[in-house]
Amino acid sequence: MRNLPLHWKIIIGLIAGIAFGILAASMNFGEFVKDYIKPFGTIFINSLKLIALPLIVASLIKGIGELKDISKLSKMGGRTIGIYLMTTFLAVTLGLLLVNIVNPGDLVSDETRDLLMAEYSDSATSKIDLANQQKGMGPLQPLIDLVPSNIFAAATSNKNMLQIIFFVIFFGIGLILIPEKKAKPVLDFFDGLNEVVLKMIDIIMLTAPYAVFALMATLIVESPSMDLFIALIGYALTVLAGLGIMIFVFYPTVVRVVTGKGYKEFFNGISPAQLLAFSTSSSAATLPVTMERTQEHLGVDEEVASFVLPIGATINMDGTSLYQSVAAVFVAQALGLDLSLAQQLGIIMTATLASIGTAAVPSAGIVMLIIVLEQAGIPAAGIALIIPIDRPLDMCRTVANVTSDATVSMVVAKSVGLLDTPKEKKWDDHYPKA
Repeated sequence: MRNLPLHWKIIIGLIAGIAFGILAASMNFGEFVKDYIKPFGTIFINSLKLIALPLIVASLIKGIGELKDISKLSKMGGRTIGIYLMTTFLAVTLGLLLVNIVNPGDLVSDETRDLLMAEYSDSATSKIDLANQQKGMGPLQPLIDLVPSNIFAAATSNKNMLQIIFFVIFFGIGLILIPEKKAKPVLDFFDGLNEVVLKMIDIIMLTAPYAVFALMATLIVESPSMDLFIALIGYALTVLAGLGIMIFVFYPTVVRVVTGKGYKEFFNGISPAQLLAFSTSSSAATLPVTMERTQEHLGVDEEVASFVLPIGATINMDGTSLYQSVAAVFVAQALGLDLSLAQQLGIIMTATLASIGTAAVPSAGIVMLIIVLEQAGIPAAGIALIIPIDRPLDMCRTVANVTSDATVSMVVAKSVGLLDTPKEKKWDDHYPKA
């Protein structure tokens, strides 16, 4: 066991957690699991969230500061955002294509629909209220929210990650513009901080197999009645099929074509981050591991990983956007509504933009889904139909989000000549100053 790779230890913990959870549920030991097993999973997630902020601050400032030239930042930033938007658009389109072929809403009976709507109406109402607050703030509110009025207040919550990234990029630009001699002490400090945080990640990941066991056991005993999932199997399989195509076909194909790295090498490198994403349902919580795997095992230079991945964990939600497109059409089908081509094209645009504003935390996508539903003229209360099965699908779509982040980081690194580059190789070798 001691010599097993980390991802195999996590798989063992995952399977053991599922088996223990089923056993505990059958023997009515649910309260025991919640009281004495669940806390260890919660502590693990909190530990990862604890270091997410210092990791992003240290790695981004270090990465941007070492570029030494504003033009380098614009080149990398433009490619990163462009590729992220492209993959998100493709994910939404794939989701719409699959849901229109499968038509999973036809499998939902009137009796099941009424049962779910009644049982989850309170949860649906609370999420509708959250969505209405966001929708009523005006079209430029996201731009206003991007700029914090107090960086220390913004740093008190991981939900404000975009504000933190804005400040850190602004700070990094300031470092580039001042004389190198004065910037060096600041960069040395953040370089040291980055090394400390990475070592903390190594320590935390020693407990990952046990934490995954706790998280999976808790998920099993806290799940709603399985009878409620049967009517939604078509919807779930449609989402899983789309995510499977993205994870196991699209991303490795892009990696193979652009970087030349094979299927096995790619998944051997990223699988621990994927498994952790599956367990935590949080791209933000998985970010430290994603950064470590892409740098140490997939050959992405630290300059690229420290810039691309924190941004990806915040705005790149391919799995979430695919799920939103499938869910929107499924709810419409279940409620007997026919969506026009214009409405479905609107779903593509709205889901793409909504995914950018989706927090990298569990189940955040379902709040943004309401905006997608209302844009298409679908009753927002229909989310009650999918809430019962949202959690396991959230786990799977987070895997897609993390895999996409890793893929884009490899593509960007390859495009700027910083994939599998020796540490002494400088950016200036690829982009010499004019």
